[in-house]
Amino acid sequence: MSTEPRGAREVARFLRQQRDLGLDEIFLERFTREQILRVVGEARTRVATEQGAGARETTHAQETARRPAAVLEHAGPRSDPSEDDRVGIAPEVDFTRLKYAELAALAEGCQRCRLAKGRTRVVFSDGNPQARLMVVGEAPGANEDRTGLPFVGQAGKFLDLLLAAVDLSRKDSVYICNVLKCRPPGNRDPMADEIELCSPFLKRQIALVAPEVILAVGTFAAQLLTGMTRPLGKLRGTVYAYEGVPLVVTYHPAALLRNAGCTRSTWDDLQLLRQVMDGS
Repeated sequence: MSTEPRGAREVARFLRQQRDLGLDEIFLERFTREQILRVVGEARTRVATEQGAGARETTHAQETARRPAAVLEHAGPRSDPSEDDRVGIAPEVDFTRLKYAELAALAEGCQRCRLAKGRTRVVFSDGNPQARLMVVGEAPGANEDRTGLPFVGQAGKFLDLLLAAVDLSRKDSVYICNVLKCRPPGNRDPMADEIELCSPFLKRQIALVAPEVILAVGTFAAQLLTGMTRPLGKLRGTVYAYEGVPLVVTYHPAALLRNAGCTRSTWDDLQLLRQVMDGS
């Protein structure tokens, strides 16, 4: 008998079981990415129904996002002595005039920072550009650098499960991207100048996609979009706003794979996200 979760309710039950059992690690090896995406696809019916609903009352931020520069001071050093510190020249570009295809093309050829010379692929986005929800992660890893798609490794499988648990999928209702579009060497943390040079791409993505809600996963995404430098554990649990768009923050799926103790908090964050999207 197959143990594969088959629908949004089953996925939610699966995640709650992991939480209640207090497992230190969550293993998804038995799932292929295609299986995960099939599970996610089963959430489409409810999403399509909700998209036709009437006007929604959105819970807006209790704190308005400040300038993203606030997080840059806490994003790590501006350079790494072990690397060539020469950052590529960032030509003046009016990002506010770029259309989506132009923005993607600019990212593909970007040489604005040191990460350009070590990348295999630019990781621009995945999902639906007309999505209700935008998920913003931190930076690509090895799998993402190889494929050019965000969240395709174990953390990506887990993200798809989490989204399916609240009836969302990257195919229909979610757009996914990262703060950085290129992989930092060795999966190190993003540096302050890298975030500064890459953030115009993210800002324009948000403006063009115009999501109803943003979900920031991980410390760097959460701090950048809230404009606050508090630890993620103290940021989560509140609905913020980024340029008028409701913003919820939570732990990165990779952190949950390492420490299942954060699962309960993440589940609560997803329920908050769903409440905002439902207008309740």
